[in-house]
Amino acid sequence: DRVYNTYLLMHTHQTVEFVRRKSAQYGSCSLRRMSVMEALELLDQLVDESDPDVDFPNSFHAFQTAEGIRRAHPDKGRAGPRLRPPCPPPGSPAPRVTLLRSPPDWFHLVGLLHDLGKVLVLFGEPQWAVVGDTFPVGCKVQKSVVYGDSTFHDNPDTKDPRYSTECGMYQPGCGLENVLMSWGHDEYMYQVMKFNNFTLPKEAFYMIRFHSFYPWHAHGDYEHLCSEEDRRMLPWVRELNKFDLYTKQEELPDVQQLRAYYQGLIDKYCPGQLCW
Repeated sequence: DRVYNTYLLMHTHQTVEFVRRKSAQYGSCSLRRMSVMEALELLDQLVDESDPDVDFPNSFHAFQTAEGIRRAHPDKGRAGPRLRPPCPPPGSPAPRVTLLRSPPDWFHLVGLLHDLGKVLVLFGEPQWAVVGDTFPVGCKVQKSVVYGDSTFHDNPDTKDPRYSTECGMYQPGCGLENVLMSWGHDEYMYQVMKFNNFTLPKEAFYMIRFHSFYPWHAHGDYEHLCSEEDRRMLPWVRELNKFDLYTKQEELPDVQQLRAYYQGLIDKYCPGQLCW
């Protein structure tokens, strides 16, 4: 089973040392220069081995997600539906209640960009180091991590007492920005966005950095590591997730017809040749 085998390799090799090494390797964004559209074209060559719902190139999924967001949020910031923060878990302090207005056009672009970090596969990385659901390294694996009950037996970190407790090497409430996530396309694309000074709001960076962290945003695990800022951002991650999951269709979008609109957003927020 290709999906299970991808996660088996991921959960065997994704360790604190591995994540630190990959972050250092790619953090300088010195591999190549190309535009967002050129990176999207590279994804024509990629089918995600961790996704049982997709057997077509990832570039089409990018446009499907973006168009799903655009249909649901066409107003570009005018007053409209609001995103309500989730209820806090039992025993946690109530977060500051903030209702989020329908996002402007940058949210359409987030849909297009969210999986762009998967170009790492075309740069030579194995899929287990790029695709799939993410999880924190350096602490105890939670129950909702996909296939977690049968895939971590050969991961050396699970035998290290520093990493075997609920918090492991972290402090309670330290915030996800201070947590080492398993290495993959989320963190890589976040680093590319930072390095190239994308003029997108903080919510956009956050959604892309944590959209594959399903154990948290879909199942409520790892809450003990979260900060108030993480809880404030959670509705945005969940809103992106709706379109990431439920726009995968066999009917593929007409990319040529859509290019002009999305090129306009790219020119506005992340133009030109970028460092990858």
